[in-house]
Amino acid sequence: MNIRPIKNTDDYQAALAEIETLFDALPNTAEGDRLDVLTTLIEAYEQEHHPIATPDPIEAIMYSMESRGFSRRDLEVFIGGRGRVSEILHRKRPLTLEMIRKLHDGLGIPAEILIQPYPIQQTAA
Repeated sequence: MNIRPIKNTDDYQAALAEIETLFDALPNTAEGDRLDVLTTLIEAYEQEHHPIATPDPIEAIMYSMESRGFSRRDLEVFIGGRGRVSEILHRKRPLTLEMIRKLHDGLGIPAEILIQPYPIQQTAA
């Protein structure tokens, strides 16, 4: 098994091309092992050179709603009444710890995402 580290874009593209040829490899075979190793190398390279930013809490909630076909009304059980849901989604009020717990438990949104700071619209006094 002649596998090298991925050091540049050419190495990365070559590893991706090889993965395509090994995509149907069976586990516990030489080809399957090669696929596992190449996949690990590609993941490490992508994390270093092409990191994916985590969404802010409101983006995560909106994505969760969209992917499940939920309406704002469906969020009331996690956030509170219609007005409170609107305030949260329009960034006029921050999530509380209790809301974060309920969203995490009920929708499976990682708590690490929900506890991140995010911009809140300042209201004129």
